[in-house]
Amino acid sequence: MQTPLFCDPATGVCEIPGAPIQATTVTADMQSVDKPVKLIYFTDPICSTCWGIEPQWRKLKLEYGHLLDINYHMGGLLPSWDVYQSGGISGPADVAHHWDEVSQHYQMPIDGNVWLEDPLPSSYPPSIWFKAAQRQDQHKAIIFLRRMREMLFMDKQNITRPEPVLAAAAYAGLDTTQLQQDFEQYAPSLFEADLQLGKQMGVRGFPSVFFISGAGESTLVYGAKPYAVFTTALLKMIPDAQARTYARDLGVFSYYPTLTTKEFAVLNDLTYEAAETQLNAFHAAGQLGLKTIASGHLWWLL
Repeated sequence: MQTPLFCDPATGVCEIPGAPIQATTVTADMQSVDKPVKLIYFTDPICSTCWGIEPQWRKLKLEYGHLLDINYHMGGLLPSWDVYQSGGISGPADVAHHWDEVSQHYQMPIDGNVWLEDPLPSSYPPSIWFKAAQRQDQHKAIIFLRRMREMLFMDKQNITRPEPVLAAAAYAGLDTTQLQQDFEQYAPSLFEADLQLGKQMGVRGFPSVFFISGAGESTLVYGAKPYAVFTTALLKMIPDAQARTYARDLGVFSYYPTLTTKEFAVLNDLTYEAAETQLNAFHAAGQLGLKTIASGHLWWLL
């Protein structure tokens, strides 16, 4: 049995120990009414594999977002270290080296030293903060989640603490006073509803992305998969789905204000090496800002 923080690069999954996979029953409220396909995405703010699929996920939203009603749900990866102590990871210190391996595998920058310097006791607080953000503004909540992940994976910020969370909320343009009120009053029950929905749908690890057609047909993309697996799931439901074109090169920053090298590569159909060469040239020309950690880079327009 593995702890849920053990995110296996071979399988591409951060798994909940002992949770059996079950057949998904699609109910009427799971079906999309506005767009042809509903996506139910179970994730967690500290899920390293979910960080690993950001390149594919961001490309899917750019190319097919017009067909997808995307719903984010929190999965509850780490309730506490008292609950989960088994398998290859028995405490926070074990995660540091593991995250270094995950970073190499997905070519996404991660600094695992947060688990040595200021270890997170649980993933529940940032999950509840996210539910509070969703209650206020769905779009800003996604920006907020992304910023929390950048702070955790690259800046070694403990996102169970209010200070970095509120900084991420301000970055996303959320009303921080309302966010704190909702965190206390409404978000815990919203998070609990996510956990119950995950159990109902047989979720046993992250990322879990359910594609659900208007007719109730369901396909699960489980774990970190190549981009083609996501598009195949969509085309199974809409065989004539057409990908939208989008701006390339520096133009991709108009959709996503910060990009890792791997994300830039995937969005521009480049190898990692070619993307790095392009980005370094843009940086040298004074067009991009750059944050560097040992395992990679984050870029943004100047």
